[in-house]
Amino acid sequence: MIILDTDCMSLLQRENILAGSRLQENLGKFSSDEICTTIISFEEQMRGWLSFVAKSKTLEQEIYAYERLHAFLNNYRNALILDFDEKAVAVFREFKSQKIRVGTMDLKIAAIAVSQNAILVSRNLSDFLQIPNLSVEDWTK
Repeated sequence: MIILDTDCMSLLQRENILAGSRLQENLGKFSSDEICTTIISFEEQMRGWLSFVAKSKTLEQEIYAYERLHAFLNNYRNALILDFDEKAVAVFREFKSQKIRVGTMDLKIAAIAVSQNAILVSRNLSDFLQIPNLSVEDWTK
């Protein structure tokens, strides 16, 4: 199982970016039912898009913001999304007890990946490589 981190989901939503092209090429080696993301990534991106909409100062800016929000929604409609469930919570609690110095949202994503015995694909190797038993790779290089 391949889990895409929030930064990879963002890359895939943008057009004509070299790193996104490399990521797409690597993902093409897997079937769509092997590729997923997490509810944590959805939350992170949703917060960003809602903030983007709220900052619109004109109706024209609102139109654009809502178009982008709708595209974001469509992207997640087609994605397999893993929950932050009891298994992930147990792993998350273990990470917290080890006092790993990584942000809470990244720890939650890592906990989901470890609980699913999955490969996490992210450009954020500096943080994720600190987490024990996490298989993490950067497919954008």
